[in-house]
Amino acid sequence: MRYDVSVIGLYILDILGRPVTKIPDRGQVEFIDEIKLTVAGTAGGVVVNTAKLGLKSLAVGAVGQDEKADFVIGAMTRLGIDTSAMQSLPGVPTSATILNIRPNGERPALHQRGASDHFDLPERLYDQVFDAPIVHLGGTGLLRRLDGERSVTLLKEAKRRGRTVTFDLIAASTETAGLVLPLLPYIDYFMPSIEEAQDMSGRTGPEECAAFYLDKGARTCVFTLGGEGAYYADADGTRLQVPAYAIDVVDTTGCGDAFDAGFITALHHRMNPEDAVRFAQGVAALVAGGLGSDAGVRSFEHTQESVSSWLGRVTG
Repeated sequence: MRYDVSVIGLYILDILGRPVTKIPDRGQVEFIDEIKLTVAGTAGGVVVNTAKLGLKSLAVGAVGQDEKADFVIGAMTRLGIDTSAMQSLPGVPTSATILNIRPNGERPALHQRGASDHFDLPERLYDQVFDAPIVHLGGTGLLRRLDGERSVTLLKEAKRRGRTVTFDLIAASTETAGLVLPLLPYIDYFMPSIEEAQDMSGRTGPEECAAFYLDKGARTCVFTLGGEGAYYADADGTRLQVPAYAIDVVDTTGCGDAFDAGFITALHHRMNPEDAVRFAQGVAALVAGGLGSDAGVRSFEHTQESVSSWLGRVTG
């Protein structure tokens, strides 16, 4: 196959600044330590990190025809990501977010919806897009044109071709649940945050949420639990809760996307479930230690070394 992973969905330009303790009054100025631009989104943040972790990665989404698009496409190209399946849409802006990172790592956001709302995947691209053993769909809830029946068709086709499907979403609500539940029978690894899982299911805690989504057809649930780590549950009965690593948090932007990228990379390397979750948490921890959705991620080997170091401190 041409690729190790095909990453479909939400692509965003993030503009981040830290630390932000207040917005200046009137036209005044406050000085901060760092401003950064990154490729982000529930697809963009994933594809950047899979590429950094050594996977041959295909980006599948949409940008506008503006200066933001130039940065997004250029940044991915420099990482060796194949951007030939990215659509350049006239008359709409590239989706973008301004994030004011607080000293504790929280990230109040201002988002401009754009090209991702107009993104669809025509059948003529299927042979390229599905030329990877792993297909990730990320961003349901902010993919206005692709959400719903179009996504069902897409994932059905992925499964018909024998692909492993990983999935994440954004902006979860009762309305989002109506978009997500029909997709579950075609999802091998369902990877929302626990907050998103609870909001959509009405259940409380990872065990109850996992039972709900597995009953609706998902093969495996992998929930990120923030400072509590991550929870893994599959249809075969495996249940794991792995604690988070003790790190100094700078910015939590993109940690869920980084976790997804780490888990996809672990699948590529055929890790067992516990090692896969630990590796994915390692990628997320590296990102949380810097500014932006790919901060701290260098390579597969560096991530393995970091995970070994953190585990050594925990168990030693």
